Amino acid sequence: MTDTLAIDIQKRLTSKINDVDFSNIQFGRVYSDHMFVSNFRNGKWDNNHIMPYGNLSISPANPTIHYGQSIFEGMKAYKSAEGEILLFRPMDNFRRLNISAERMCMPHVSEEVFMEGLRELINLDRQWVPGNEGTSLYIRPYMFSADEYIGIRPSDDFDFMIITCPVGAYYSKPVRVKIETHYTRAAAGGTGYAKAGGNYGGSLYPAKLAQEQGYDQLVWTDAKEHKYIEESGTMNILFLIGDTLVTAPAGDTILNGITRDSVLTLARDWGMKVEERKVSVEEVIEAAKSGELKEAFGAGTAATIANISTIGYDGVDYELPENREFSSKVLTTLDNIKMGRSEDPFGWVHRI
Repeated sequence: MTDTLAIDIQKRLTSKINDVDFSNIQFGRVYSDHMFVSNFRNGKWDNNHIMPYGNLSISPANPTIHYGQSIFEGMKAYKSAEGEILLFRPMDNFRRLNISAERMCMPHVSEEVFMEGLRELINLDRQWVPGNEGTSLYIRPYMFSADEYIGIRPSDDFDFMIITCPVGAYYSKPVRVKIETHYTRAAAGGTGYAKAGGNYGGSLYPAKLAQEQGYDQLVWTDAKEHKYIEESGTMNILFLIGDTLVTAPAGDTILNGITRDSVLTLARDWGMKVEERKVSVEEVIEAAKSGELKEAFGAGTAATIANISTIGYDGVDYELPENREFSSKVLTTLDNIKMGRSEDPFGWVHRI
């Protein structure tokens, strides 16, 4: 039981941790021993508990299955050289979860439920936070409808859960991306800014087509004209054009990424020119042709920084320079802050 939130804890009798090869961890394949659950019933969050990780039992009429009323977050915990467990910007994930909840007609999760549930779960499974270089504990908080009703209306009951899994690198090498000019990820007035499950389900088919053509990810463009750059797959995308860091502004079609914000904060702190504005496909391609496009990279929780080696557009592949001085500096700086190896001037790290 925590000091502020009553949490019933049922421990797993025998840990699975001895079955895990922490030197070779596939992303999202191995899960820690326990999970946190809170139930929203009769207008309030209650029945907070931690139980062994395992399958759920839900009604065949659950609206999550039929209508996709679900949201999630992604965050990470790291182990410092001194053995401390460090979370990176958890309150930003908490606030963004509730922004998604508002858009999807779901109740806000209280800070107490989110943070106390997270803290107690991580404490219980501390040994699952890997200490090898390039590894972390991926944390997935999420909420979904718990009704038994297939009428189309906002649900009354919901479940909030947190599961965790040790992970290695999401991408092992720079990625090849293709600028998408037919399919759409999000449209103005839609749910693009929310981390709603349906956003990702609808992106799988176009991404599959791109992968069949030899690309790792898509670069999404605006739904109206396919003229402006938005996101790249599961990440925000940033460009170093000349001496200026350029990225599309977060809005109702673009997720307000926490890693993205961290990159922009560092760049401004270093005195770089930073522009959050519309970025046209034409501008990026012309910069690639002229050599002004020095770097392009994705920024997200799973990958942190994913360097882009190739941009495909209209049947032509544009190769980017291999010297990635800025993004390498960003990645090293963020890793050092997250691992407690350097000063945290922005107050990003939360110790468990």
